[in-house]
Amino acid sequence: MSDIIERLKPAPVPAVHPVPEYAADARLHAVYEDTKSVLQVPWMGVVTMAFAHYPNFYAALWDGLRPLAASREFVDACADLRAHAEAEVEKLEAKSLVDTLKDSGYGAREIDAIRAMIEIFSHGNMPYLMIATAARLLLEGHALADGGSVSAYDGRHGPSMQNSLPLIEPHHADTPTVRVYDDIKATLGLPFVNTDYRALARWPSYFARAWGGLAPKVLSAEYEPVVTSVHDFAVARMRTLPNPGGLTSATLVSAARKDAPADEVLNVVRLFQWLLPGLITNVAYFRAQL
Repeated sequence: MSDIIERLKPAPVPAVHPVPEYAADARLHAVYEDTKSVLQVPWMGVVTMAFAHYPNFYAALWDGLRPLAASREFVDACADLRAHAEAEVEKLEAKSLVDTLKDSGYGAREIDAIRAMIEIFSHGNMPYLMIATAARLLLEGHALADGGSVSAYDGRHGPSMQNSLPLIEPHHADTPTVRVYDDIKATLGLPFVNTDYRALARWPSYFARAWGGLAPKVLSAEYEPVVTSVHDFAVARMRTLPNPGGLTSATLVSAARKDAPADEVLNVVRLFQWLLPGLITNVAYFRAQL
């Protein structure tokens, strides 16, 4: 079987049923806290909350990947993925928003707060993409490495875990922000708005400008090659990493089938493995704007 997997958006887009942190039972809450601790992120991504809708599948996936996710090798791979994405985004020539924001009344402290919020996602989306990539590879019958040892990462590589993420949900938002959300969904072809956008909409006048600068780029000829390169980098790097948890395709497929038809779980995994390279690209663009 070929080791190459192309970006693939399921058609139709499958329904997703994320299990939010507040709705998690005691067992799942402990898994969520462990996931955030190991990845050093202050939020559970929609991707893993959607995977958690399939409890046997997510338990097998996280149990198998946890030893790798806690390793220096994984942290280095995520850092390299981020560096690659941010270098590729330079091709999109983001226009700075700093002077525009200052002219409209934003102070340096507020702009720094936006930068800090972007940093959370600039760091955290990388492990989520790697996890989704491993899941897709395995569910499609590919193999990860045959075991291998790793070095534990004992230091701090993520932003402060004390950072809060007040999210502007559609039912919280004013009409202009709802219009931005609707445009994001229409432009990206998704039925939901990712956490990143809902967090940045805390500053609605900034976020409208940020998305207004990005949206034409998403529709440009230059955009898709950048996103594809992020996808390809993640796939290639995931295939080279050790597999200390010994996670196999057979194990993960068997676990998924305990929860739902195999194609249902696979299409949810494919959706997130498809969208995360674009989300990473978009967040890198927001970062470049500031």
